[in-house]
Amino acid sequence: MRLSYIIKITMSIVILLGTNTILGTNTVKADVKVPTSDLEIKLSYAPVVKSAAPAVVNIYTKRVVKNRNMWGRDPFFNRFFGSAPRERVERSLGSGVIVRSNGIIVTNEHVIAGADEITVILSDRREYEAEVILHDERTDLAILKLKTKNKKFPTLKFDNSDQIEVGDLVLAIGNPFGVGQTVTSGIISAVARTKVGTSDYQSFIQTDASVNPGNSGGALVDMKGRLIGINSAIFSRSGGSNGIGFAIPSNMVRFVLETALSDGKLVRPWFGASGQSVTQDIALSLGLNRPVGVMIDEVYPSGPADNAGLRSGDILLAIDGKEVYDSEALRFHIALKKIGGMVKVDILREEINKMLYLPLKAASESPARNITEIRGKTVFSNLKIVNLSPAFNDENNLDMFLKGVLILDLQRSSLRRFGLKKGDIFDKIDGKKINNVQDLTNIVKTIDNDIKFTVIRAGRIIGCEIRGRRYGCSFR
Repeated sequence: MRLSYIIKITMSIVILLGTNTILGTNTVKADVKVPTSDLEIKLSYAPVVKSAAPAVVNIYTKRVVKNRNMWGRDPFFNRFFGSAPRERVERSLGSGVIVRSNGIIVTNEHVIAGADEITVILSDRREYEAEVILHDERTDLAILKLKTKNKKFPTLKFDNSDQIEVGDLVLAIGNPFGVGQTVTSGIISAVARTKVGTSDYQSFIQTDASVNPGNSGGALVDMKGRLIGINSAIFSRSGGSNGIGFAIPSNMVRFVLETALSDGKLVRPWFGASGQSVTQDIALSLGLNRPVGVMIDEVYPSGPADNAGLRSGDILLAIDGKEVYDSEALRFHIALKKIGGMVKVDILREEINKMLYLPLKAASESPARNITEIRGKTVFSNLKIVNLSPAFNDENNLDMFLKGVLILDLQRSSLRRFGLKKGDIFDKIDGKKINNVQDLTNIVKTIDNDIKFTVIRAGRIIGCEIRGRRYGCSFR
């Protein structure tokens, strides 16, 4: 009886674990199993795709480019080769996502940049023209509106991109290479990626779902069929998918969308301080157990950071409880907030943790821009200039502390032959400091063509001198 009992127990173990496990040739995980029913065999992404795909569209753009006549106004050559400028049509393609039933679409700014015509093709092959409501190069997002009335369209609902985790399953839906709507699957490979795209506000979602040219502006959706990102860029040496794609988080997309539909103009809160990422060496010197945060270098007087009480040397650790690892992440988190109110900032100051409240204000427009094109018989004629201010500097991604008068355009100015460029900043004219546009225009009225002046370019000073027909500029 005892022997037969032992045999029965042994056979039960063999059946339960499998003979390979008993023999030591394989190890089977307890939670891994072969599908045992028709339902399990038929597990599919199809329900998610059916829910999300109708709201993803193909976008085709057309731009007419005029080529300048290489012969200029020469009558001899124009007689034989023609004087009319030739035109060529540039076409591009991308994807978009319908987010409002009345035909509001989100896509990438680079998909529609410079387009004269925008055609949107729905998943059911209907075609509509579209107009641009808002485009923002700094976030690489654009909001379009289908040119149609009294029609309802399928939409994708937003999900909270702050709640996604590495390893979550995702689907990328778009129009790669113009072949038509395509769905690929993958996982979230990383979150809060910075220094990987062309936009100013970076905190990308990284995915290994195949993303190719033409997918730009398409949807990255979760397993609930909700939008968690707009596919924006790929990391590739060949131009094809290498399993590294990046998407703009849905929370940023929603912010831009709501602004476009309410105000029509993006005005972002301004931090008002500069800083550098905390490296391992800095962390060790400060007694931190890991590198995290941004070390504040300089604070703009009377700016939001100054009003909050931030000082040079402070380590900014988190904004509203979200850790900050570099300046790009800091800009991103600030940009998601609306003007007005406060945001909580956690800092480390002299080994003491503090909590401050940062007022959410727009960058100062002082002095006013006063964009001016200089007229009259002077070497400065046809020069377009503007006053620098925190607002102008922030919009154009310039150092917030730059002041003075910047050259906006000199295409028709004789100063081009001196080697001056758009973006140069006037320093002095005949020894007089140039603080604003009014200073420059006043000086221009009183000087002749014998003149000395200096401009600043990338932190270096260029000295220029004009004496009659002789002129020259040199770096100092």
